[in-house]
Amino acid sequence: MSYYITLNNQTIGPMSAEQMMAYPVSNDTPVSRDGGAWMPLYTFPELMALMQRSGKTAVANAEISSKKTLCGILAIIVGGLGVQYFVLGKTAGGLLTILLTLVTCGLWEIVTLIQGIMMLCMSDEDFRRKYVDSTSTLPIF
Repeated sequence: MSYYITLNNQTIGPMSAEQMMAYPVSNDTPVSRDGGAWMPLYTFPELMALMQRSGKTAVANAEISSKKTLCGILAIIVGGLGVQYFVLGKTAGGLLTILLTLVTCGLWEIVTLIQGIMMLCMSDEDFRRKYVDSTSTLPIF
């Protein structure tokens, strides 16, 4: 059985399930089995079992959890500078936050304070969906 994956908008494959684990795959990585329909990796039980044995899911969850904590604290302390968006790789969101802070004479920092509190209170899955996997330039709440 051969698998294909999509990483950074490039199709990679064919390869075995073991070879796939050498790539930075996550639960949501698009996978095609034998050239069939593309579905997220988590829909293939054999691949999820292999990921759990290799320890990839624990590492991915730990990264999201630490990123969530870091972004939440940064949003509370220096949110008006958009640092939380720069950490997430959303440069346009960081620049927009700086612009909004300047235009509102600093009042935008109240929004980022609330955002930081919400980041710290939300689950890792919600944080991933809203801030990491989202295509939104400036995800706020």
